[in-house]
Amino acid sequence: MHTLSQLKSGELSGTQHLKLSENLTTFPEEIFSLADSLEILDLSGNQLTSLPDELAKFQKLKIIFASNNLFETLPEVLGKCPNLEMVGFKANKISNVPANALPEKLRWLILTDNCVETLPDSLGERPRLQKLALAGNRLTELPQTMAQLTNLELVRISANQLAECPEHLLNLPKLAWLAFSGNPFSQSDLEIHSVPEVASSSYTLQEVLGQGASGVISKAAWNQPQAEFPSEIAVKVFKGEVTSDGYPEDELKACLKVGRHPNLVQSLAQVNEEDYSALIMGLIPSHYSNLGFPPCLDSCTRDTFPPGFTLSINEIDKIIAQMKDLFDHLHTNKVSHGDLYAHNTLFDEEANIIFGDFGAATMYHMLTEKQQEKIRQIEQRALNHFIDDLLSVCAEEDKLSNKYIQLNQQIVN
Repeated sequence: MHTLSQLKSGELSGTQHLKLSENLTTFPEEIFSLADSLEILDLSGNQLTSLPDELAKFQKLKIIFASNNLFETLPEVLGKCPNLEMVGFKANKISNVPANALPEKLRWLILTDNCVETLPDSLGERPRLQKLALAGNRLTELPQTMAQLTNLELVRISANQLAECPEHLLNLPKLAWLAFSGNPFSQSDLEIHSVPEVASSSYTLQEVLGQGASGVISKAAWNQPQAEFPSEIAVKVFKGEVTSDGYPEDELKACLKVGRHPNLVQSLAQVNEEDYSALIMGLIPSHYSNLGFPPCLDSCTRDTFPPGFTLSINEIDKIIAQMKDLFDHLHTNKVSHGDLYAHNTLFDEEANIIFGDFGAATMYHMLTEKQQEKIRQIEQRALNHFIDDLLSVCAEEDKLSNKYIQLNQQIVN
């Protein structure tokens, strides 16, 4: 985080990445001194409503974040920035997306949690677009021109007002990660009672284990011994508001619909009280660790791994076999995970895996058989990328093995 005083003093001269959050109501003129060097501009957490036309002079600007501001219109100047690739305007008040506000080189667009009702046809005229986050808006339809987005790989359209399944998206050749819960076309009155309900007063939350977009996961202890549940538990308390993937209640429903599988985080019970929703889960053993890290700005949609991290081909083969079995389990239950990645996978020294994070998951039993098959094909691409990512960290001495060759062939097929 930088400060306006640093900028004014000249201390940040030549910087490539600027982050300012000081309740700004206007764009600081001092930023123009960085026009020749700035590549990433982060103005999130201010009170901005507009950007100056002079922003088009920033020839090296590739990424702009302006989340949690007061924009009502996506600034048209963005479309004039010659090298801008990533635009993030989450949690504003945007209702208007002008046709010329979308940069020609756009790869990644985030408009989550706004008031957008319609999108311009020009969205489908951005051939480099790979990642599109539109959850939590008021969209009733998507431009038919999006059928032209042959490089689009990840889409979030949950928590909108789409009355019909967007068939033109299902046919996109590279789409691999799709979340679409919380729309009229994906509504379901299915009652799921796969786990019992318990009261929030039956346990006490302890230390926080993790925090995501939809809720906080904590270690917990039962206040009284429970014969039907293990003594060590974790509790995910849902935040309640819309996330980058959709509504937390849809996450909970999808998680419960999937049921049990040896490679899933085990769901034990749920809490369903006024203004309080939670999922009680089995506590994951401490010897499990993350298999991968989330995509970075450069990789966009593909997972990353620590420098020097490798797996033997036997470990990779075992992990993939477990994930394939889990994939079949998910789709037998008509649930698309929507976020099938190594960074949502935990593994131990024996290459056993535990998979979780259902924030982008969607039940799809209400769709037609043809649509259901396309949903499965989309997630099959995600599984192929998962395999490919693991093979990218395969130990060098194993890359000539028959198993390595066979797994590579599976991706092609």
